[in-house]
Amino acid sequence: MSQTEKNRTPGSSELATFGGGCFWCMEAIFERLRGVVSVESGYAGGDVENPTYKEVTSGATGHAEVVQITFHPTLIGYNDLLKVFFETHDPTTRNRQGADVGTQYRSLVLYHNDDQRQQAEDVVRKLDQAGIWSAPIVTTIEPFRLFFVAEESHQEYFDNNPDQGYCQVVIRPKVEKFEKVFKDFLK
Repeated sequence: MSQTEKNRTPGSSELATFGGGCFWCMEAIFERLRGVVSVESGYAGGDVENPTYKEVTSGATGHAEVVQITFHPTLIGYNDLLKVFFETHDPTTRNRQGADVGTQYRSLVLYHNDDQRQQAEDVVRKLDQAGIWSAPIVTTIEPFRLFFVAEESHQEYFDNNPDQGYCQVVIRPKVEKFEKVFKDFLK
């Protein structure tokens, strides 16, 4: 259980946990949303306790790079977070997002309660039926178990490293596209 989950005040906020490739990209997107209190990059879905970035990126731990989002449901709903999640990564590629390849980059929704599970299943079904992508969605929907916060150097990576090559070439264009599409959701 993460510190975020332990310290949460009941009824004041909720958690959402998503894996959609590189957590640097996902964090840069979700932290810009109105109603989002915080976004932590970390690891979940594997079998090793307190894994390091090096261990996770080796693919040997079973963990995925994920973001854990604390949000106020009165300001942004879980369904809206799912909409952003599915529209800002490719949910049809198994264990891959762009040049990032391996199980640590898989697309997954880790639900915290039955309502989140149901909403995620409904969104996936509707998106598949709509035929938005030429291939079916491969995002897995799994119960949340444990979240391990990534090292401090990975937190707010895009904001702290705007001139770094990966930030310029991969993250910045993704964030700019997101800001155009979801301008009504921004802080």
